[in-house]
Amino acid sequence: MTTGKFISLEGIDGAGKSTHLNPIAEWVRAHGHNAMITREPGGTPLGESLRQLLLHQTMDPDTEALVMFAARREHIVKAIKPALQQGVWVISDRFTDASFAYQGGGRGVPLERLRYLESWVAAEPRPDITLLFDLDPVEARKRVVKGTPHPDRFEREQDVFFHKVRAAYLARAAAEPRRFHILDSSQKPDAIFAQIQSALGSLIS
Repeated sequence: MTTGKFISLEGIDGAGKSTHLNPIAEWVRAHGHNAMITREPGGTPLGESLRQLLLHQTMDPDTEALVMFAARREHIVKAIKPALQQGVWVISDRFTDASFAYQGGGRGVPLERLRYLESWVAAEPRPDITLLFDLDPVEARKRVVKGTPHPDRFEREQDVFFHKVRAAYLARAAAEPRRFHILDSSQKPDAIFAQIQSALGSLIS
C-alpha cells in the first residue's frame, strides 16, 4: 500500500488556516485519496486534554514546550503514523513548526532545546509540504477580535508576541524552502485556495 502524504498548515492566530482544512481535504478526496483532518495540540484523547491545559492554564515557557511535545508524541504514535501507513493523507492544523514559532520565537525558549525535543519526539514523519498562511499581525488581531468571543491565552497575546511568532515562521520557511509554501493570507478565501491548489499540485502523482 502506498504511504499517505502529510500536509501541515501553519500561521499565526487569525491567519485563516483553519478555514481551509475542509476544502483541502475535499480537494485531496477529489483526487482519489483518503484524507484525515487533525490538529495540534490535540488529535488524540490525551492530546485534547493537554490542549485545554495549554490554551487556558498559565505555565512556564519550558513547561509549555514540554507539554506541547508530549501531546505531539501521542499524536504521532496514535494518529498520524497509523493513518499514513494506511495510505491516508493527513492534514494537520499545526505541527512541529508551531513550537519553533510560538515557544521559540514568541516565548523565547532556546532553539537548541526545541531541536532536541524535535529530534527525540518528532524526527519523523516530517510533513511532505507545509502551507504557511502569512498575514500581518495587526490584521490577524482584527480577525481574532471579530470572530472569537472567548479568546484563549495565546489569542490574547499582544501584537509584539505575534510579530516574533511570524518572524520565526518566516525564518523556518527560509531555511526549508522546498517544504514550505508561503501563502498571502491577506487575500480573499478563493484566491488563497488557488494558491493552495498550486502548492499541492506537486503531491498529486
